[in-house]
Amino acid sequence: MERINKQLQREISLLLERRIKNDVARNAIITGVECARDLEFARVYFTTADPAKGDLVLAELKNAKGALRSMLSRILEIRRVPDLMFLIDPSVEYGARIDALLAGIGLNNQNFGGPDPDDEQEDAQPESSAELRDYEN
Repeated sequence: MERINKQLQREISLLLERRIKNDVARNAIITGVECARDLEFARVYFTTADPAKGDLVLAELKNAKGALRSMLSRILEIRRVPDLMFLIDPSVEYGARIDALLAGIGLNNQNFGGPDPDDEQEDAQPESSAELRDYEN
């Protein structure tokens, strides 16, 4: 299923970029696909560069889903092309909300991942045997 999900994501993205004439639908950035085991339907998650246009893009993707399924049926080598259900990806908004909360309490991405490489270490250890001899003398 993972292979089918990735293939659907890639093919839908390419079709939107190259074959769909609807400029609004082309603003969709496909972030993931979850296909049902029986290939009855597939949830297609997307985001846009401008989150305010998400609902408009969603409406246009729904209008283009018949054409997308038709094109997918010619491209894919699967027994059945699933019905496409387009959904705005909630993880992008969720991540932005988490970033805002962390920034609000004084934490940001720079505070994660260990010590700051610009800080000097007071207890620097010798790295080679020659440095070790010099260090001991």
